Amino acid sequence: MTAIPYLTAADCAPLMDWIALTDAMIDGHRRPPADLRDVLLARGQDRLLSRAAWIDGLGVGVKSVTVFPGNPAAGRPSVQGAMLVFDDASGAPLAVIENALVTKWKTAGDSLLGARLLARPEARRLLIVGAGTVAASLIEAYGALIKGLEVTLWARRVEAAQALAARYPGVRVAKDLEAAVRGAEIVATCTMAREPLIRGDWLQPGQHLDLIGAFTPEMREADDTAITRAKIFVDSRATTIGHIGEIDIPLRAGVIAEADILGDLHDLVAGSAGRHSAEDITLYKNGGGAHLDLMTAQMILDRWRATQ
Repeated sequence: MTAIPYLTAADCAPLMDWIALTDAMIDGHRRPPADLRDVLLARGQDRLLSRAAWIDGLGVGVKSVTVFPGNPAAGRPSVQGAMLVFDDASGAPLAVIENALVTKWKTAGDSLLGARLLARPEARRLLIVGAGTVAASLIEAYGALIKGLEVTLWARRVEAAQALAARYPGVRVAKDLEAAVRGAEIVATCTMAREPLIRGDWLQPGQHLDLIGAFTPEMREADDTAITRAKIFVDSRATTIGHIGEIDIPLRAGVIAEADILGDLHDLVAGSAGRHSAEDITLYKNGGGAHLDLMTAQMILDRWRATQ
């Protein structure tokens, strides 16, 4: 029996390409909608989250991660995991892929596809709010899409923004968030904020707002004014509505209705939804989901196989 390969970032990151990944995600969204299931197990503060997706014609995937908050005190990572990919036709396991590899490319690739479909083609000035691992991926991803990209970073800890900027020549650091938002053409947020950081009063006509950080029912990065001023899009209705505070809190409060969510990636890829005017403020909620993990994992596997 052939051994199932275990693919790591060291194996596969050099094989990846941001634009090709968005092409793979476009192809994935031309297929039938994914069947999705999440399972969360808990023991005290420790968690095991398993997210499964089946896309007819593409394959089956399960990504499982443990979150053990006490690990860093013992010198271990708090988040660990892997993704298992199965063949669509036979159900045979095809590969195990390192969680960090899948998640990095999926998360930034999701936002890059949203910008590719919604941001104004001439947009060049990108503000990234946050200075962690996702922020670094966004610099690389948006740089692959936009020629002449101008990147500014803002973070609560200016020293964190300065440290990240030092890794990427030409990236600037802002100290005034309001001024930085007003001056940007694309604003991408990747923070752990539980209360809104982005104020709708700061937004300018034609901007694209890429919201990544909020992933629980309590978290938000943009306020109600931003939500009501913008044309709202999500990567997936199934993984945002009823799950993520960015969308669900204003829905429950009656600030917006489900009809105000103008489309998800299936609609955007099909051309049935999108930007209608250069003056539109577009808001895209990157909620993630196992279907996007699966599309990303299949591309990783295909690229790896091509080298064998």
